[in-house]
Amino acid sequence: MTDFQPRPGQSVAGYDVTARLGTDYYAVFADIPDGDREIWERAQGYVDEVGTRMQDAWDKAEYPLDIGMRLGELDLFNDGIDHPALTRFSPLAAGLVNMEVSRGDGSLGTVIAVQGGLALRTLALFGSPAQQDRWLVPVARGEVAASFALTEPDHGSDSVSLETVARRDGDAWVLDGAKKWIGNGASGGITFVWARVDDAGTPEHGAVRCFLVEQETAGYLGTVIAGKGSLRGIHQAHIVLDGVRVPLDAVLPGTKSFKDASTVLYSTRSGVAWSALGHATACYEASLAYSQQRIQFGKPLAKFQMVQERLANMLEDLTAMQLFCRRMADLETRGELRPTQASLAKYHNTRAARRIASTARDLLGGNGILLENGVIQHMADIEAIHTYEGTESVQALLIGRDITGMSAFV
Repeated sequence: MTDFQPRPGQSVAGYDVTARLGTDYYAVFADIPDGDREIWERAQGYVDEVGTRMQDAWDKAEYPLDIGMRLGELDLFNDGIDHPALTRFSPLAAGLVNMEVSRGDGSLGTVIAVQGGLALRTLALFGSPAQQDRWLVPVARGEVAASFALTEPDHGSDSVSLETVARRDGDAWVLDGAKKWIGNGASGGITFVWARVDDAGTPEHGAVRCFLVEQETAGYLGTVIAGKGSLRGIHQAHIVLDGVRVPLDAVLPGTKSFKDASTVLYSTRSGVAWSALGHATACYEASLAYSQQRIQFGKPLAKFQMVQERLANMLEDLTAMQLFCRRMADLETRGELRPTQASLAKYHNTRAARRIASTARDLLGGNGILLENGVIQHMADIEAIHTYEGTESVQALLIGRDITGMSAFV
């Protein structure tokens, strides 16, 4: 509102609380290499380019696929995947991209997780040379939307119990089953479907394998899940597989068991920790900016002791999140990161992000529920990342098994 004129009872038109403040109290990112910084700045430019449109899309629960695939045009889908056909991102650069894009919009952070972290990684790790020749670069460039279909309506945390089946029928595989919460699963591209082999009398009977399915294949029905209160700017699909026939070479030859799916999930878990850091940074910086601009009882909120204590508490959590992420990236760079260390980072950071978002929402008062100020959107989106790639309880059990040597899984 450039022509705003103050009126009694309203001295400002609004608050500027979404700008980057570069919060880094312990200089955690002060020494990052120039190459990683260039990639980080590219992600910042992307967020600035699409931010206003994505805020509107989130409000309307629309998925502007062109914006999501623009990440590929900018070569930002590589999630630390090591493959000769792909641009190599260090673990730190991949994390900074996840952080920055999620700081702008959590739905776009999830696009990276789905298209890059899950689908592209699955293809790069386990696909045949022919599959990679045809699909790897188009997926990396965002020319083809890709999804990763593991979770089922009846199997979330216990995805090892998946019931979708694949059986041989002459020169084809036939897939039957259902999947749920599949990002890009109804976007007209390809889906990597994990299924259990139903081929009695053969060595691979009961084995879990992955199949590359083009979404226009007969019998594949992806329906957008409506009514979400989180990640509203990306569509997740409920997929029904009704006698879907794919050629024998649709199976990814590198997939032999559920452990292969777990390999992909372990690799993306660190990305969720970085994404949580992005959300939390946005919430903290909105709170700090708001406290300096908002006048109550004749002075800025920042002059109140309770507000300063809240800001200090948020910064405490935020700095710990940054330290978790940087140390995790350093360990991964040296090839020393263990899956449960990534679990601990995800466990800590999504919990801390929840605390920061809740405090920020409260500190902004009524203005905290306005989408234009960002906090309520981040607060809602954090709820999704807190659950996906392994719930809080699952992460705790993985960590607990590691430190005690005893499994508490049922």
